[in-house]
Amino acid sequence: MILAHFNRKRKNREIVDGLYRHLTSIARNPAYYADMQVPDSVMGRFEMLTLAVVLFLRRTHDSGPALKQLAQDVIDTFFEDMDHSLRELGVGDVSVPKRMKKLARMFYGRAQSYGNALNDGNTGELAEALLRNLYPADRKETNTTAHSIAVDMRPLAAAIFNLEAAFATLSENDLLTGRIPIDV
Repeated sequence: MILAHFNRKRKNREIVDGLYRHLTSIARNPAYYADMQVPDSVMGRFEMLTLAVVLFLRRTHDSGPALKQLAQDVIDTFFEDMDHSLRELGVGDVSVPKRMKKLARMFYGRAQSYGNALNDGNTGELAEALLRNLYPADRKETNTTAHSIAVDMRPLAAAIFNLEAAFATLSENDLLTGRIPIDV
């Protein structure tokens, strides 16, 4: 009986890890960085992973309880990964909780602004949100030339709308077995 519980828990961990790997792979699509003006930086990668996770959450929102629990497990894994990444970047143990709160606020704020634009079917609104988040005026690591040239986020916004359409075609069975068969 107890062994069955641990086997189920281990199988669930494998599914969640598989989903998270797929989402990470989507976020690391070289075309975003080479062709669509996403900065190849820690924050650029955070933004793209946030987008992939948001699209996954949007796909699972109206699903059954098993898929909703799986989505929560993916969110938990995302934040565990962010915690681990902060520590790898040298953020001290005392500062990690404060930084995690900030990342959580950033994530949920982006989920709302991206979600609103996606709900409205508004590519321009999504492009504006992407520009605001990928090239904030106050971020030191952002290439300052990005503000002196026109950064066009419309191709990235269009790609995100296409990606959401691809997520919409995924079956619950695919997701419950840890697969996101989307070509990146």
